[in-house]
Amino acid sequence: MLVTSPFLFPVPSLGQIRHSRTSTVISIRLLSSSPVSSMEDDQRKRVVVCGGGVIGVCTAYFLAKKGAAVTLLEQSSVACAASGKAGGFLALDWCDGGPLSALARASFNLHRSLAQDLDGPQSYGYRLLTAVSLSITESQTPHHRQNHSPTLPNWVDGPARNPRIIGTTETTAQVHPQLFTRTLLSKALEDGGVEVLIAKLESVEVEGGEATAVVVEGGRRIGADAVVLALGPWSGKLSILSSIFRVYGLKAHSIVLEPKEAGAISPHALFLSYRAAQGGEAMDPEVYPRPTGEVYICGMSAQVEVPDDPEQVVGNPESIAVLKRVAETVSSHLGEGEAVVKAEQACFLPCTDDSVPVIGEVPGVKGCYMATGHSCWGILNGPATGAAVAELVLDGRASIVDLSPFSPARFIGGRKRWM
Repeated sequence: MLVTSPFLFPVPSLGQIRHSRTSTVISIRLLSSSPVSSMEDDQRKRVVVCGGGVIGVCTAYFLAKKGAAVTLLEQSSVACAASGKAGGFLALDWCDGGPLSALARASFNLHRSLAQDLDGPQSYGYRLLTAVSLSITESQTPHHRQNHSPTLPNWVDGPARNPRIIGTTETTAQVHPQLFTRTLLSKALEDGGVEVLIAKLESVEVEGGEATAVVVEGGRRIGADAVVLALGPWSGKLSILSSIFRVYGLKAHSIVLEPKEAGAISPHALFLSYRAAQGGEAMDPEVYPRPTGEVYICGMSAQVEVPDDPEQVVGNPESIAVLKRVAETVSSHLGEGEAVVKAEQACFLPCTDDSVPVIGEVPGVKGCYMATGHSCWGILNGPATGAAVAELVLDGRASIVDLSPFSPARFIGGRKRWM
């Protein structure tokens, strides 16, 4: 059973909600003093952003900042999938040496500036932290001892070996992903005149090779000057994208614990090489203490079919049980009786065949853009992706980062373009 974790940070209001028979709309009227409100609606570029996860919300936020009239379309609820159930780990240089390097560095720095603008430490748990790698082998009879390694935090009292610092407060940080996404949207609603429509996307309307509208379940048509598809692992269910490339979902599990002695848990993210007592291959679970007093633990991933509805995603009991054993082995503070289980959950990470995100204009369809395939780095790379897509849509090119490595055109190679 999926349990929603309560938060110590207040979840921002998403504005006034209007209900209709087929959809829900969230909007906020702009004050006359807003710089955007001085622009006539017919002078503002109308952009429909499809997908209410971190990529879609960041895109809507930066589009609105640049003066666009934005409708954010989401099937279920904002940050209901991976953007609400991820770890929220941020790293400046962990993608160095690959195609994600510039995107990750730009986004890490954007996270820092957004945290200053939006009071990130208070609003969504932004903080710098230390990252540590270590090896642990599970024992048939769990026992804990005082650890004497200066590299390990005191609360890690399990059978840890080979601890090594792999990230410092200069290079690694964290956010609470759901609160980050919702805070950003709340700010976009307040300042930018964004409208949120809760409805299922059916199709993108294309006329003369140009995107002109989206159609939602029930047949409602929403006209647009541009459309952005930020559908995560659900991108593969839309023919305009699946005709070009494959995006699949990697199902990852997680639990959220609330230890009795929350104050004893220091801001150290743990990256484990973990072996079960029964033997077998090593697993790679991760442990993220949060400033809420909770501890997030994730791992146990597998490629499986993505369901149509994000609300249908639930965790496998066996995978959840393994994560609970990991928690108890790592620290006596996280064992049964010492910590309350606040959430048992799963989400799908959007992946591509070449492990590189797909960001850019859909080949053969002017005015239709995509942004997906960020895998485990979606929260980190959300801000720079959103800022770059906003520039691409409104200015014709991205200046914050070179998007050419992420172009969907790389998949064409003889495959039929959308007509």
